[in-house]
Amino acid sequence: MPTLPACPQCTLENTYPDGDNYVCADCGFEWPMADAAAADEEADSVVRDANGNVLANGDAVVLIKDLKVKGSSITLKVGTKVKSIRLVGGDHEVDCKMDAGSFMLKACYLRKV
Repeated sequence: MPTLPACPQCTLENTYPDGDNYVCADCGFEWPMADAAAADEEADSVVRDANGNVLANGDAVVLIKDLKVKGSSITLKVGTKVKSIRLVGGDHEVDCKMDAGSFMLKACYLRKV
């Protein structure tokens, strides 16, 4: 049985299909099934580095630009190698740990090693 998506408004999973829409039984919010299909397709998208190489979980990458960390005086220097990246959804696709801490980075500032 296919799983139904959680409600985008209240995030509860008590939803059901009704014609061409999904309906949340808890808050009454309705959204088209096409939006849910597009969200699933977007989640399965491929993440590419600055050179167009496909990135995967566990890859090693190098920064291609100095990056200032918001809210801090730390600057991540060009050429810094990052091991064991983890891909996540959203605007900042790469989650990684470095000596300076844990960071979420955009793939366009990385090059696969």
